[in-house]
Amino acid sequence: MRVDRSDLVASVSFLALAVTVLSGQWRNTHSGYLIKSGQDQTMWEWFFAVTAHSVAHLENPLGTNLQNFPAGVNMMANTAMFGVGVPLTPVTLLFGPTVTFVLVLTLGLASTAFAWYWLFSRELVESRLAAAIGGLFCGFAPAMISHANAHPNFVLLALLPVIALLLIRIARRATGVDTSKDAIGAAPPPNARTTAAATTSEGTTAIVTLPPGADTGKPRRRVRDAVALGLLVAMQIALGEEPLLIFALAFGLFAVVYYLHAPRTGWRAVRAVTPTVALAAVITLMLTEIPLWWQFFGRQSYRSIDHGPMGNDLKAIVQFPSESLGGIFTPGQYVAINDTEQNAYFGWPLLLLLVVTVALLWRDRVVRAAAVVIGVFGVLSLGAVATFGKQPTGIELPWQWAEKIPLLNTVLETRLTMAAVPAIAAVLALATQRAVTSWRQSPVDWRPLAWFPALVLALVALAPTILPVIERAPTPEFFADGTVRQYVSGGSVVLVPPPRPADAQALRWQADANFDFPLAGGYFVGPTGADKKGIYGPDFRPTTALLVRAQDSGAVPSIDAETRTQASDDLRFWEADVVVLPATKNSEVLRTTMTQLLGVAPRQVDDVWLWDVRPLR
Repeated sequence: MRVDRSDLVASVSFLALAVTVLSGQWRNTHSGYLIKSGQDQTMWEWFFAVTAHSVAHLENPLGTNLQNFPAGVNMMANTAMFGVGVPLTPVTLLFGPTVTFVLVLTLGLASTAFAWYWLFSRELVESRLAAAIGGLFCGFAPAMISHANAHPNFVLLALLPVIALLLIRIARRATGVDTSKDAIGAAPPPNARTTAAATTSEGTTAIVTLPPGADTGKPRRRVRDAVALGLLVAMQIALGEEPLLIFALAFGLFAVVYYLHAPRTGWRAVRAVTPTVALAAVITLMLTEIPLWWQFFGRQSYRSIDHGPMGNDLKAIVQFPSESLGGIFTPGQYVAINDTEQNAYFGWPLLLLLVVTVALLWRDRVVRAAAVVIGVFGVLSLGAVATFGKQPTGIELPWQWAEKIPLLNTVLETRLTMAAVPAIAAVLALATQRAVTSWRQSPVDWRPLAWFPALVLALVALAPTILPVIERAPTPEFFADGTVRQYVSGGSVVLVPPPRPADAQALRWQADANFDFPLAGGYFVGPTGADKKGIYGPDFRPTTALLVRAQDSGAVPSIDAETRTQASDDLRFWEADVVVLPATKNSEVLRTTMTQLLGVAPRQVDDVWLWDVRPLR
C-alpha cells in the first residue's frame, strides 16, 4: 500500500510536536513530575499500575480494595482508561506507570491531531495544508495542552473524529447523496450506477454520482457499518465517557444546523441512519454491559457528583493559556479553575479572526453549523452564572437548567468549550482552502495570501511550550525495599495522615512496593451518604481530620479519652495492621499526636516511624 507523503509528514510532525511538549517528562521518567498536575499524575499512574497488577494476577480490574481499604474503589466509575491500561500492561510492568502515563499523553496529542487531519483531508478540504492546520489546532489547542499535564482521558480523543467520519459516510450512503469534496462535480465513472442532486457546503447544487456498491438497501453493508460503529463507541467508552458525551451533543447539534436549510434531506438521513445506529447501540451495549453495570450499580458506585460552580470565566475566553508563548509574554489574570482545566483560553487574536472569517464565509453550511456549535457550547461552558475576573456578574445562563439533566450533571461545564475546538478547526481549514484555491486561480492577486499572516499571528500566540517538570521525592526505603511486608497481615497500612486528594503520594509508594499492602484513604471518586453522591476521596474519619489539622497548624491538638477511643474505632474501621509516619511536613507534631492517641511510643524502622497496631484488631 502506497503511503501518501503528505499524510506521513503530518503524522511525523504531530508526533514530534507532542514529544517536544512532553520532553521534560520523557527526559526523566524515573523521578520527574508534571508540577501543574497537582495530585492527578499520581492518581493516573496508580490507575495504570493497579490495572497492570490486576491483569498480571488475573484479578478483576473493575474494582479494587488496594486503596480506601476495606471499602475499596470502583475503577470503572473512576475513568481508569482500561482501553489503554489493559493493552499497555506489558509497558507498565516493564518500564513503570510513569512511562505508560507519558506515552498515552504523547500518543494522545499526536493521534488526535492526525485523526482530525485525516477527516478534514478526506471530507472537508482538498488542500493537505488546510487539513493539517485544522488537525494541528484540534490536537494542540489550549485545552489539550492543559489536560496534557494530568488528564489522558481528555487528551487521547483520536476515536472521536473516526466515529464522526464513519457517521458521515453512513449518512451519505443511506441518503443516496454523495456530498464529499471528491464527489461534487466529478465526472461520472463508466460503471456508475446512479446520479443524484447534492447540495454542497457552499449552498450550491451539483449533480453527483453514487459509486458502485452505494446501494444502501444492502443489509450486509448496514451490518458492517453497525459493527464498526459499535466497536468504536465501545472502545471510546473504555477510554473516556465524558469526552464521548460532549462529542455526541456537539455532533448532533452540528448535524441539525447543517440540515436546517434542507429539512427533508435531513429527515431522510435520520430515517435511513437510525437502523444502523440502533444496531450499533445494541452491539455497544453487548460489549460494555458488564463494565457499565459495574460502574452504575457495582460496589462503590455513585449516583452523581457535585463539583460546585466550574464554569469558564469570561476573561478565560480571550486570554492566552499559561503554557503558551502568549501566556509567557502577555499573561492575564489567573481565572482558571486550576492549571489542568484551561479549557478555553483561545486568545483575542484568534477570536477576532474567527468572527471575521465566519462573517465572510457565512453562506457555507459547514461554517454556519460550526459557528452555532462554538456559540452554544461556549455559552454553556460559562456555567450557571457568568463571572468576570472571578467576580459573579449576576447574569444567569442556560447551564443552570442544563446541569439538572442526568449525565450532564456529572460534566464539568468548563470542559464544554472542548466541543468548540474541532468546530474552530473546521472554520480555519475551510478558510485556508479558500485562500489556497483563490491564489491558484489568480496568482497575481495578493489578497488571498493575507489570510496566512493573519492565521499565523492568531496561532503563534497559542503555540505550546514545554510542560514544566520537577523532581519528586523518592519513595521511603520502608516501602521501596519491601520491609513493609513484615508488618502487614491481611490488614491495611495507615499513613499519618492518610492519603487524600490533597496529598496522594502514598499511592506511588504502594505501587513501588508492588501492591503488597492496601491503604486506608486515597484519591478517587466514591459514594458518600445514603444517597450515594460522589465525592473526591473517602469520607474524613475523625482521626484523619485530627491529623490533617495537626499537620496544617503545626500544633498538637487537645487529646482526651474520647479522642483516643475514636482513634481506636477508626483503626478498627480501617482494619489497620500498622500506622506509618514518613518524613513529612510537621512530622514531630504528628509523631507526638499519634503517640498520645495510641498511648505507646513508635519505633523507627528504616526511614519511617511506625506503630504496630495488630493487637488492636
